Amino acid sequence: MSVTRTAVPRRLLMCRPAHYEVSYSINPWMHPEKPVDTGLAMLQWERLRRLYESLGHTVEVIDPLPGQPDMVFAANGATVVDGKVLGARFRHVERTAEGPAYLAWFARQGYREILWPEYINEGEGDYLLVGRRILAGTGFRTDPRSHQEAQEFFGLPVTSLTLVDPHYYHLDTALAVLSDTEIMYCPAAFTPGSRAVLREMFPDAILASEEDAAVFGLNAFSDGLNVFLPEVAEGLIAELSARGFNPIGVDLTELLKAGGSVKCCTLELRS
Repeated sequence: MSVTRTAVPRRLLMCRPAHYEVSYSINPWMHPEKPVDTGLAMLQWERLRRLYESLGHTVEVIDPLPGQPDMVFAANGATVVDGKVLGARFRHVERTAEGPAYLAWFARQGYREILWPEYINEGEGDYLLVGRRILAGTGFRTDPRSHQEAQEFFGLPVTSLTLVDPHYYHLDTALAVLSDTEIMYCPAAFTPGSRAVLREMFPDAILASEEDAAVFGLNAFSDGLNVFLPEVAEGLIAELSARGFNPIGVDLTELLKAGGSVKCCTLELRS
């Protein structure tokens, strides 16, 4: 049975990689000894921003802070559901200044329901909304106690999932939301129990190969029809097309040197 898919305009927050570099290592992708081209990173990021806008999405931009090279990964800066903002408290000292910077932006924009969290969470890196349920990652960054904190704040059910491969240190590197009822994910990134939960909840999910996961094919953003993902994730692109989505391949290889891609650069502002 064919599925009619419709793109839903989204409001997004992004941050230019003006200060992007890899000067420290807090995940297996980061190698400070390897050169990074900040200009190329800016060009690739700008193409993604323009692509979003060309397809009807609204993109807000937060000014990057000097000395915060990972601030380009806006998805980590907060979680926004129903106009409520759960701030991010980062695990590594190198990124701790990002959380207050993002919350200050939300305050300036007039958001009123803002929570500075008690426990470590890294925003939409580890919190992904599927319909009216939050899938919440833990294992490397986000404190599992923050899952209860998110449930109480948003008033939505939260399902905890545990990551086991340090290459997939955030949930959004191992799982992508495609619609209110559909996801794609890499089973090898999760504990056996978490895999069983995902099979129970999403029996028809797209299962990514380890090859596609390794090029950050799951660090994708979907508007319900268009799925923006790394252009080299050819297996996922073929599977998405077969299921009626419109996969759009993008090149963010320079940002992958810090362990980020499409979704990492994209924070959804859900009103």
